[in-house]
Amino acid sequence: MQAPFTTISTFRDALAKAAGPDAAATQAAQDRNGQLTKPPGALGRLEDLAIWYAGWRGDAQPRITAPQVIIFAGNHGVCAQGVSAFPPEVTVQMVANFEHGGAAINQLCKEFGAKMDVYPLSLDTPTADFTTAPAMTEAEFVDALQTGWNAVDPDADLLVTGEMGIGNTTSAAAVAAAVLGGEAADWTGRGTGVDDAGLARKTQVVEQGLALHKISDPLEALRCLGGRELAAMVGAIAAARHHRIPVILDGFICCAAAASLAKAVDGALDHTVAGHLSAEGAHQRLLDGIRKQPLLNLGLRLGEGSGAALAIGVLKGAIACHSGMATFAEAGVSDG
Repeated sequence: MQAPFTTISTFRDALAKAAGPDAAATQAAQDRNGQLTKPPGALGRLEDLAIWYAGWRGDAQPRITAPQVIIFAGNHGVCAQGVSAFPPEVTVQMVANFEHGGAAINQLCKEFGAKMDVYPLSLDTPTADFTTAPAMTEAEFVDALQTGWNAVDPDADLLVTGEMGIGNTTSAAAVAAAVLGGEAADWTGRGTGVDDAGLARKTQVVEQGLALHKISDPLEALRCLGGRELAAMVGAIAAARHHRIPVILDGFICCAAAASLAKAVDGALDHTVAGHLSAEGAHQRLLDGIRKQPLLNLGLRLGEGSGAALAIGVLKGAIACHSGMATFAEAGVSDG
């Protein structure tokens, strides 16, 4: 299905019109959960995850059989300000590594049975340096949103969006500050491992971007301060909502992009869970801002969807227990 929007305004309309979870399936899943051969609440958050997933899939006894992981890659003009420990050429090199199966995310996708797709987004044409101009024109921004939307397989039953883009922690910090408030220093971290001088430079760059683009609209903030890969993730997350496909959010960059959705339309992230808490310092603050509790906390800071892909195993475990366990009646066990 092609994206049903051609402007930021019609994208917002499409997001606002998206359906919510199936109330009957949610209730039936809750009823089933109360009859399974375990003490009430014994599986903790796994029970809540299973009921949440069942509601979005419209199936009280679902299975996860077709997860999709999509990696979007983009280059950033703000790299000219010396904000990364690596040159922009690494983005192209890592895309080739993804395509040849050599990255961490490739291994995790194989392990959890996920289809993986890679979308390089105009890597030869970086976004504009957001300290001097909006990162993207509306046409460029909408094109990235559409690419993300169209990348989602409607037959998938779970989605993970990941990213690759040298300099994108700087863009993500600027977007988070613009959308959720606070100072540049609250959101800016070491990313790929910059030293103290590099961190000070990144913080100053984010400050410059915020001062230039005084924007209250969250989608405009993403256009002016973000990157093509951040916009594409937003398009994909929105498409997943349209198709009622649950989403596992990845780390700081993914969640910063998703925050623009959360602030653009109330409830826009109800079909998502946070896969993990990353080692990027402001990620916890960001998760608090979008009201998500992470499933894992393993000190990861790789990006490329890796933390969220690892959390596929947690969600699969939750669904396996919910849908595969016997009820007290089926097992002939007394429930008290």
